[in-house]
Amino acid sequence: MPDSRVPRPRRFLVCEPRHFAVQYAINPWMHPDHHVDPGLAHGQWQALIRAYRAHGHTVDVVDPVSDLPDMVFAANCALVLAGRVFGSYFLAPQRRPESLAYESWFKTAGFDVYRPASVCEGEGDLVPVGDYVLAGTGFRTTREAHHEVQEFFGVPVVSLQLVDPRFYHLDTALFVLDDGKGGGEANIAYYPEAFSPGSREVLTRLFPDAVIATREDAMTFGLNSVSDGRHVFISPRATALADQLDRHGYAPVPVDLSEFHKAGGGIKCCTQEIRS
Repeated sequence: MPDSRVPRPRRFLVCEPRHFAVQYAINPWMHPDHHVDPGLAHGQWQALIRAYRAHGHTVDVVDPVSDLPDMVFAANCALVLAGRVFGSYFLAPQRRPESLAYESWFKTAGFDVYRPASVCEGEGDLVPVGDYVLAGTGFRTTREAHHEVQEFFGVPVVSLQLVDPRFYHLDTALFVLDDGKGGGEANIAYYPEAFSPGSREVLTRLFPDAVIATREDAMTFGLNSVSDGRHVFISPRATALADQLDRHGYAPVPVDLSEFHKAGGGIKCCTQEIRS
């Protein structure tokens, strides 16, 4: 099995953490008294970009805006499928201007952008895998937005209820190991206790061979990871999860983004995938 995993080149959009800081609290990880080391944060972010490029992935960079400290979390700006962009509408007023900044980048790059009418936080709560879009709700993105996503893309949307505020976005509790687009079988890794009982049953039915993470690995942002079908860019503190992935034929690539954990984010939060 280890030799059968084939990586697929991806195109990622990121934002330099030039203005990253914890200036307010909009999730349980954030405390305004948390001091962010700007130099360390920038160095960690650069290490992530180097890791992506070293593994054959394309990385585009959007210019940061000075008064938007969370703009580094590019995943929340949109969902891009088949070259179509479904934009974002943030729950927190502090983050809403980010939507326009990213929309401007997409339009300059030649994309049309759909503006949702309901609260929707992009890939934070929208995870394409196989024939579906898995969609989180409970803390940020609304079920009404799930309906908008299905109507816009014409792809079945599976709503999943998040129940633990520590895992306020779907991408903190679940990530795609193989999206099924490169010939492999679609599969995920997730932390069951982040979901309602009914949502856990849905995930079990859809992904019977999923990798199940421990709470310890989930709390170290081990599920805020990015996979290209073989390489998994993952928090170095999620050691048990990395061992599991290795046994399943994936190649963990540890990247430390611990400064961004202070704002409730990690590798995936900093990474938007542009799917053409």
